Amino acid sequence: MKLFRTDIYYGWWILACAVLSHFMFTSLGQMVSGVFLDPIVKELEIKVWLFAAAVSVATGIGGIAAVFIGPLVDRISPKRLILSGAILCAIGLVGLSWQSSFVLFFVFQTVSRSFGLNLFGGLVVNATLTKWFIVRRGWALAIGSMGVSLAGIITPITMTAIIDSFGWRSGYLVLAGSVIVLVVPIAFVMKRQPEDMGLLPDGNSDQAKTPEKNAKAESARLTDDLQTHTRDQAIRTPGFWLLTLGYGLNAVALGSVIMYAIPFATAANFTRSIAAIGLGINGLGNLASKGVWGWSLQRIDARRLAGSAFSTSACGVLLMVVAAGNGNTLLLVIGFFLYGFGFGGTIPISEFLWARYFGRRHIGAIRGLGRPLTLIFSTGGPIAIGLVYEVFGSYNEAFVALAVIYILGAITINVSKIPNPPAQVSLTN
Repeated sequence: MKLFRTDIYYGWWILACAVLSHFMFTSLGQMVSGVFLDPIVKELEIKVWLFAAAVSVATGIGGIAAVFIGPLVDRISPKRLILSGAILCAIGLVGLSWQSSFVLFFVFQTVSRSFGLNLFGGLVVNATLTKWFIVRRGWALAIGSMGVSLAGIITPITMTAIIDSFGWRSGYLVLAGSVIVLVVPIAFVMKRQPEDMGLLPDGNSDQAKTPEKNAKAESARLTDDLQTHTRDQAIRTPGFWLLTLGYGLNAVALGSVIMYAIPFATAANFTRSIAAIGLGINGLGNLASKGVWGWSLQRIDARRLAGSAFSTSACGVLLMVVAAGNGNTLLLVIGFFLYGFGFGGTIPISEFLWARYFGRRHIGAIRGLGRPLTLIFSTGGPIAIGLVYEVFGSYNEAFVALAVIYILGAITINVSKIPNPPAQVSLTN
């Protein structure tokens, strides 16, 4: 019996690759910055906000590149994109391990983040999952994003131990090796969409198991096709801009908390190990939430779920601030858990919403166009937090502002509406 004889088997391979890809993307893009911050700032003798600016601007450049990468996701095999991304990311990480100046730090951050990470991150992977699953899309996106949770649990604790024991240069070399070992094999498994293999989404075939399942799958595909928007059609809808703004606000808070979680905790006199454990607890909350979000996406309006996720993270951030004020480790851990629980809904809910609003056919191009604005927000957030710290010597005021930003994002998503199906539907593969 061949392992790949039907699309249901291959769909599971796609999901497994999504988990690994999200693990590496989140580890490199979010979870390690805070671990490297203090050692690099001290050795290179630079300001905190300059470190944040280098990381954030490199990420922002990647957002601009996403405009051009998005349409490629819809047209070509992910293999070439992912392989190119893995090579560029590894080169950038090796360069980071060798550099000794802020200029080179920025250059290699750009190579690694702007062009490397983008090619095996959410833009490529989530678009692929969206094309492979329709009926089970909520569950597929929730399961695929488990890699984000695992990155939160494993990476901060592991990398803190490596950096504290062997130095930050060795830490970057470990990350470069991990990219080669884990990401390169993914490229040879990921396929653009099931139709390229003569298959159908959701593990269905022309010989469906039951008429009921056949009818449900066919109805879902028809609904998705009728909702199909091209990129030009999508940008003319209020829904596109409200989703972009809402998740841009989320990106401000999400990226800032992740980058400054360890410095925030150590500034409040918690040890680096306690701070790293807190980030691990964030990952545990993230992982624990997947079943909740996956189950709920099949039954509840995703806009309401987005509001719930953002509000949960906001509560977690506020608890962190309270814990920092009185040195309460338990409260800090609870705050990290709630923050992570809400964080866990970001990928599955957002990708579900984008596909529900605009269909799956041109989702890469549409998501790529919205990415720059989102990353402008995520770029500005950490820089602003760094400046606040330099001025006031405290992260508390900024973290309270981040909780408010979460609530504003929740409101923005909830006032958006699903666009009407376009007058002319393009079903071009």
